[in-house]
Amino acid sequence: MDVQNKRNFILLGHAQAGKTTLSESILYSCGATSRKGSTNEGNTVSDYSADEIEKKSSINSSLLYCDYKGTRIQIIDAPGYADFMGEVISGIRATDSAVIVIDGSASIEVGAERAWQLSEEANLPCAIFINKTDKEDVDIAGVLADIKSRFSKNAVMLGDMAGADLVEAVAESDDKLLEKYLEDGQLSAQEISDGLHRAVIVRKVIPVITGSALTDKGVEELLDAVIKYLPNPGERPKVEGCDPQNPEVKKEVSCSQDSHFSAFVFKNIFDPYVGQLTLMRIFSGALAANTYFNNVTRKTKERIGQIFILQGKEQRAVESAGCGDIVAIAKLKETLTSDSLGNDKGHILFEPLVFPEPAISASVKPKSREDEEKISGALHKLSAEDLTFKVEHDPQTKEMIISGLGDQHLNVMVGRLKKRFHVEVELGKPKVSYKETITKCVKVQGKFKRQSGGRGQYGDVWIEVEPLPRGGGFEFLDKVFGGAIPRNFIPSAEKGVTKVLAEGAVAGFPIVDIRVRLVDGSYHDVDSSDMAFQIAGSMAMRKAVLEAGPVLLEPIMDVDVMIPEDYLGVISGDINARRGRIMGMDVQGKNQMVKAKAPLSEMFTYANDLRSFTGGRGSYTMRFSHYEETPHKIASAIISQYQATKKHEEEA
Repeated sequence: MDVQNKRNFILLGHAQAGKTTLSESILYSCGATSRKGSTNEGNTVSDYSADEIEKKSSINSSLLYCDYKGTRIQIIDAPGYADFMGEVISGIRATDSAVIVIDGSASIEVGAERAWQLSEEANLPCAIFINKTDKEDVDIAGVLADIKSRFSKNAVMLGDMAGADLVEAVAESDDKLLEKYLEDGQLSAQEISDGLHRAVIVRKVIPVITGSALTDKGVEELLDAVIKYLPNPGERPKVEGCDPQNPEVKKEVSCSQDSHFSAFVFKNIFDPYVGQLTLMRIFSGALAANTYFNNVTRKTKERIGQIFILQGKEQRAVESAGCGDIVAIAKLKETLTSDSLGNDKGHILFEPLVFPEPAISASVKPKSREDEEKISGALHKLSAEDLTFKVEHDPQTKEMIISGLGDQHLNVMVGRLKKRFHVEVELGKPKVSYKETITKCVKVQGKFKRQSGGRGQYGDVWIEVEPLPRGGGFEFLDKVFGGAIPRNFIPSAEKGVTKVLAEGAVAGFPIVDIRVRLVDGSYHDVDSSDMAFQIAGSMAMRKAVLEAGPVLLEPIMDVDVMIPEDYLGVISGDINARRGRIMGMDVQGKNQMVKAKAPLSEMFTYANDLRSFTGGRGSYTMRFSHYEETPHKIASAIISQYQATKKHEEEA
């Protein structure tokens, strides 16, 4: 199909705004389906997974297609909940435009605000569909006024409600049209149509259509607007990449069937029948079935079989695909999300997708021994499919930690573990990776002596310990003179010291930022052994830490919180209540970026609390900064709990 006869867009908006219902109405209106599905009945084309049917809401982005008036339209129906924002980010990279759906009865909700912001950052041409206008008391003029004030003053109504605003917006988008409009006082219908098309592509005008997806009202008008005003793949904002051999050299992609093949992998999904499906957007050239492509990112060649165009979960095989198409290929061996693809004629490397950092974490524990063997592989398959879902094993706490964008996100993943991999887990609050250190210098002896009738055990060491600056790690210095300890026993004494470093002395956490000098000792010609000096070293180390003013260190995180200015007071107060410190503030558009440092132990519930405080309008990122001394009251409670648990285990 000719590039001029292709359109693709992503449906964005708040959860429950009616995006999936609108996609059903579009497919039905174009004859792509024989009946409209319903989210309540769980039979829509795009919400086909078990978890989406159960929740009656989109969790994954789905690919759809239809033909309308000789134009092939491909649609990505994206979820509206912030917990599944990764699906939106990947879908935006695959499409040329967006249709933002707004619930007319609820006006502009946070999901619509976020959708607008993302479309703006991607410079994506877009239209707005005000849905549910068949409900009573919907104030269309009021909703339009909200759109103008919160999104763009260049948002203009199409259809019966279009008027002078539309003509003026088109005229103001082009100097020549403005000159003619000021001279003649009017523009021809063709000038308005062509001018609007050009203006929409560069986001100088945002067309607004009203209707009801439930009753199909306004759907044809929306489709007409998509064809007339939204860009075909050759008109979209320019796509750039770089030369893989020289990343400084930028390369622009020309969307043409005759250009060399280039594509970008924006998503991987698991299909129960065919296995892994790799979703890609072709930016230039063409790809035929049963051939191969070059994976530019991984510098490998990948053979392909069939190429599919997707209609929800249905896969239709096609012989080839070209510029502007969004397609799927099954069972690729090495190709992953964010990979750039090409052919032998030319290579271009696209920027990888950038996803938000996980906002919430939980420990996972399998319910059975059988599940324990399967859990790691299952979790890593889920994280390969969803790059906002992270899995790691904490070597200190020995816990498997999963992280995601919110509690709904984690719950969905746990549900998939059970349904898809038959693995059941319990979620828990992750443990904080505290560390132990000292605050004073001391000199102590560790002496191990045992007689048991025959050969005994004897090891005797003197060590000096002193604190190092924060982040100083560990130093062991051999300062023994005069043969007080034979050279072959020095490594054994050091091994005993490092064993205590790993185990901790007061609360079971690793000991850090400490210098240990081995300064003296004694030995026995017969009874001394490697094991005896190892035990003596560990005895000395444990004793030294207890006498050298031990303290606990806690991880401190850098926290960046993005909020509307109205919430500045409540967020600042909450950070202080979490023992955090505000380090600075930056204005970013209409929002405030609050930069803070806060203890990790106080941040486990922050994702949900921030959502509650801001009505879902706030977001944050968090990363490790440094370790700081834990306040005495909190440290005492942690140490007491550890000692009690240890005593109970010893008695048992």
